[in-house]
Amino acid sequence: MRRADRLFLIIHALRGRRTALQARSLAQTLGVSLRTIYRDVADLQLSGVPIEGEAGVGYVLRKGSDIPPLMFSADELEALVVGTRFVRAFAGDKLAQGAQAAMLKIEAVLPPLLRERSERTRIYAPVWRDPYQAAFAARIDQLHAAIAAHQVLQLTYRDEAGQTSTREIEPLCLAFWGGKWTLGSWCRLRQDFRNFRPDRIELLQETAEVFEEGPGRDMDAYLKAMRGYYDGLE
Repeated sequence: MRRADRLFLIIHALRGRRTALQARSLAQTLGVSLRTIYRDVADLQLSGVPIEGEAGVGYVLRKGSDIPPLMFSADELEALVVGTRFVRAFAGDKLAQGAQAAMLKIEAVLPPLLRERSERTRIYAPVWRDPYQAAFAARIDQLHAAIAAHQVLQLTYRDEAGQTSTREIEPLCLAFWGGKWTLGSWCRLRQDFRNFRPDRIELLQETAEVFEEGPGRDMDAYLKAMRGYYDGLE
């Protein structure tokens, strides 16, 4: 976590509190040492943030210095919590960490009643990381990065019938279909859009080539092609 994000979370964790928040609790929430929390709070105080308290006692924002927190309805909050849980369970580690950090920021500014509601949400997406799941999460991160960088990929792919082929693709998007991921791409071999399942990619090689999305082979064209395909199945 970036230091700027950590300082932001410390400030918002103190908002609206009537009792002092222990440094140990902050350290556990943010995954850092007590010494780091003491140093961060001291720096915030020196920069003019009205934090009162001391090490071993706890910290509060000076009375009258708070501002109204973000407001969500109970249903909006539940949707955010559930979405975060699903991202943590099924996305790559990078997105999972981002979702967790975002949820910490949201919960830090919630009124007590809504914070309790978020903790009582009974829709779960259990997270586990056995060796296969850890490797698959890393694969999702790799594909996500390639999409963002417009990086051409070379892959050896096994289809549903077990046949393998070598493809050179321009990755456009990742989609999660209730249990399976697919990689939406422009396939240079087929000269058309194709969807590849990451769990069937036997070998993935990054190239130094960067592609540009052109008319007829960009994201808009891909979505139009997919809508036409699924409309035809009805």
